[in-house]
Amino acid sequence: MGIKAGLLAEIKHETHNTRRVLDNLNDEHWDYKPHEKSMTLGQLASHIVELHNWTHLAVTKDVFDFHTDYTPPKTADVETLKTELESGLQKNNEFINSKTDDFWLTNWILKAGTHTLSEMPKLGAFRYIITNHLIHHRGQLTVYMRMLNIPLPGIYGPSADEK
Repeated sequence: MGIKAGLLAEIKHETHNTRRVLDNLNDEHWDYKPHEKSMTLGQLASHIVELHNWTHLAVTKDVFDFHTDYTPPKTADVETLKTELESGLQKNNEFINSKTDDFWLTNWILKAGTHTLSEMPKLGAFRYIITNHLIHHRGQLTVYMRMLNIPLPGIYGPSADEK
């Protein structure tokens, strides 16, 4: 089993976890934010789905520059996010299947204009910049959900809300 098989398994698992969280949301709380400095629930959920899609968008480049390569998402509802997540899963699978293990060991740079934010192999970018980042924000989203009394699905084990 090579890098490709591991990435495909990870993407499948994490996409399933995100889908389960989105399945418990509706548009009623889209504009909720627990603090003035926080993202809204809708912005946070959109960012999580966007990060899933970075696999087939950001990692295709050797250098990803926030100033020229990034546009924040403007998704307006949960159903659209679910569609984007499913579409992204298919594109991610196709992208990963088209690459060799050597591709994942080549260098990737994250920049903001002339400032280098991070430099690592593409495999590290997938794990650190994409997957760990989306897991962090998905955890934040589940806190929002708990504060709104929205049932939480089990993500890495059972949830107190599932019977």
